Amino acid sequence: MNRIFAMIKILKKNKAVLKFLGLFGGSYLLLSYGYNQYLNLDFSEKYYPDWVTHWVTKQSLSLTQFLGYDAHAVPHPYEASMKYFVEGEYLARIVEGCNAVAVIILFIAFVIAFHAQWLKTIAFILLGLVFIYLLNVLRISLLCIGMYEYPEYQRVLHDIVFPGFIYGVVFVLWLLWMRIGVEKKK
Repeated sequence: MNRIFAMIKILKKNKAVLKFLGLFGGSYLLLSYGYNQYLNLDFSEKYYPDWVTHWVTKQSLSLTQFLGYDAHAVPHPYEASMKYFVEGEYLARIVEGCNAVAVIILFIAFVIAFHAQWLKTIAFILLGLVFIYLLNVLRISLLCIGMYEYPEYQRVLHDIVFPGFIYGVVFVLWLLWMRIGVEKKK
């Protein structure tokens, strides 16, 4: 019986941590489930491999072209991805994981876990979502340009520099949210 009371005391003492874990875990699982359901839809006719990845690829291509490079993409014949070309050179496969949706889900789950007033929380989520999406388009474009200009650094650019860039931005957004979004207890 003493163990039960001790456990209840520990749970009460760590209520804030448990609330955070519940909100973070619950929203992360719910959003991930929804995204998984989305990925099971058939986009093969018009938006290959899926709608978000298709548009991220198209917008990254437009940015690469705007920066003065000849760029195009074609559907990969054997897998669900887009083949990304710069100056006629095949440089990258844009797969579902490149579209930043998983990063956005992680961002949203964290903001929800440390929610403030719901209107403020929703506004920050929407602004963060747009910001992360646009930075991801920039990331893909610059990554492909970097891989074209510096082929000897392809692995470092792809595996370290640009993932660090996108996750670093999300971390800074989290810090910003903790500073401006979460109300301080008096």
